[in-house]
Order: sequence, then structure tokens, then C-alpha cells
Amino acid sequence: MDFTLTEAQQDLARLTAEVTGKLVTADRLRELDKNTDAAGNPTVRFDESLWNSLAETGVLAAALPETVGGSDFGVLEQTAILREIGKSVAPVPYLWSIVLGAGALARFGSQAQRELAARAATGEIILTTALSEERNWELAGPVTTAIAGDGWQLTGLKTTVPFARQAARILVSASVDGLPAVFLVDPSHASVRVEDQIVTDRSPEAEVEFAGTPAELVGTVDQGGEILNWLLERAWLGLAATQLGVVEKGLELVADYAREREQFNRKIGSFQAVAQRLADSYIDVQGVRLAVQQAAWRLAEGLPAAAEVHTAKYWAAEAGHRVAHTVVHVHGGVGIDRDHIVNQYFTAAKHNEFALGGATDHLRALGALLSDAAQ
Repeated sequence: MDFTLTEAQQDLARLTAEVTGKLVTADRLRELDKNTDAAGNPTVRFDESLWNSLAETGVLAAALPETVGGSDFGVLEQTAILREIGKSVAPVPYLWSIVLGAGALARFGSQAQRELAARAATGEIILTTALSEERNWELAGPVTTAIAGDGWQLTGLKTTVPFARQAARILVSASVDGLPAVFLVDPSHASVRVEDQIVTDRSPEAEVEFAGTPAELVGTVDQGGEILNWLLERAWLGLAATQLGVVEKGLELVADYAREREQFNRKIGSFQAVAQRLADSYIDVQGVRLAVQQAAWRLAEGLPAAAEVHTAKYWAAEAGHRVAHTVVHVHGGVGIDRDHIVNQYFTAAKHNEFALGGATDHLRALGALLSDAAQ
């Protein structure tokens, strides 16, 4: 594979870093983490001003197809953007609204659904996906059901749906006579119950219940497995790319701290135990980077990438866990202070570690793929 970053990857990463560098500060993150703002209004961990800036600079639309107003870049460029979002722990739904929501509708949706994708590309609306279910570890086989009658109706419960309250539409995985399919739902419908959930990094996620909810089919039922697999692979890769940015910045922060912090009249980075942990973290970060790049490259080239995507998410979870804990441990007591910027990276890393399956889940999936290939 080619490990060289494309010119578009470098340009979009630079632009995203410029925007997030100006707007995502420790003070701003602390402000968003409060339950209410200075005026007493409820707050949520979503930076609308940052989202609008990413739309205005063209970052949101850049990697989408031209048919929905994009610049026709792809997976490689999206991972470059997500990496920078991870580096700044920017509280925006780029993965869920743009990569998955708008991307899936642009590729598989009807003309009306592609118009929703175009609106998402400008930041006018937010899209999201509902893929996780309670006690269902096989995301490719959703328990939520869809019945065809006078239109499609969904019944089921989805958990940890990102930005559910902010979304104009939700892409929902469901089963039709045992076959997977993907549907588009308006969460404001009376038959939809949305209940906020508290997650590790305090990002806005919710439990969403459908009770005979009207829904639009995305693509066809026969395409359902392909569409759901498309969503899952890009969701796993997107989380891994975001995690790459998180652990890269986390390692940078802890390395700087180890150079400055003194104990026993010496910089703590000079102690062998500390130096070894930082060296191990550097190796872990490089492992995540290479795994993400390989998976993204194979998807971009249209090659089978299931094993590579599971490998990337496994590394993001397993190595991400090790790096996140090293960052906190070396910082000592301040590392667990919620007001300290390091805590933002720790909680983001823990969220990305377990979202849509942890290390064990993806190792099992990878093992199943290897077993099937050997038969």
C-alpha cells in the first residue's frame, strides 16, 4: 500500500487544524461540559459555532460526492479530517452526520434523500445513525424490526445514538423478515422516544425507542446488507481515525509534561520507568496510525477491507487504552482533575475505545474472518 498522504489529505488536515485550533480551547470545552450556561440555559457538548465554521470553510462538504455539493474526495480525506478533530477533541458530529449520514444517503439514497445529504453538507441540518442495541453484539443483525404495510414502520430500541436530539433525521438499522436493512426516520415523530444517556466523555448520546414509527427505506431491502456493512466499516474506521488524533495529542501533552515536571530535583522524563512508558506509547500510536492508514487506503481503492477495519478498531481500542492510562498516570493527580485538559483526552479515548465494540469484540470478528478464510 501507499503510505504517502495525498495533497488533499494534507490540505484538509491543515484547514481543519486551523479552524479547531482557533475555536476549541480548554475554556470552551469546560464551558460546554457545564449543565447550564451563564444565563441559566441548558447546555450540551456540541459546539455549534465550530460546526458552522467547518461548514463555511468547506470542511464538511469536501469529502462528499459532487452530487450533494461536495468536492468528491473520499475515505482518505475523511480520516485526515477526523484525525484533526480527535487531536482537538472537537465536540462536533462530523463522523455521524457527514461521513455516515450524508455519505450513505449520497451513495444509496433516493433523490429526496440526497437532498437531505446536501443540506447536511452545508451544516444546515444534522444527520446521525442508530446502530447499537442493548445486548446485541452482532451489529450486522439488528433486533429492531421493520414491517411493510401502509409504508414502513419500525419497532425497537437503539442505544447510545450520537446527537439524537440535534438530528433532523436518523439512519436506523433494522431487520426485515430476518434480513438487514437501513431506514431513515424523523426523530420528532410522536412515536419516537428519546432519552438522554450519560456517557464517558459527556458527548450527547441518547436511547431512542421506535414504536410503529414511520420510516423511509434507504436503497432496497436487497441492498440492506451492503448498506449496513458500508455504514459499520466507515463507523469503525472513523472512530479509529478519531482515536488516532486523540492519542497523538495525548502523547504530545504527556511528553511535554515529562520534560517540565520535576521530582527529586530531576525532570520526571529522565526516570527510566517514565521514559519506557512514553516509548511504549509512541509505538502504540504508530501502530494505530499504520492500521488506520491501511484500512482507509483499502476502502478508498475499493478493495476488501473487513479485516483491516477490524484491525484498526482493535488497535484504536487496545493501544488507545494503554496510551490514555499512561497519559493520566504520568500526570499524576492533575490527570484525573476534570478541569485539566488531559482529562478531556482520557475520557475521549475511553469513549472511542468502547463505541461500537471494544478490543475483544473486534478481535473476535477478526478471528472469525481468518477462520472463514482458512476453510
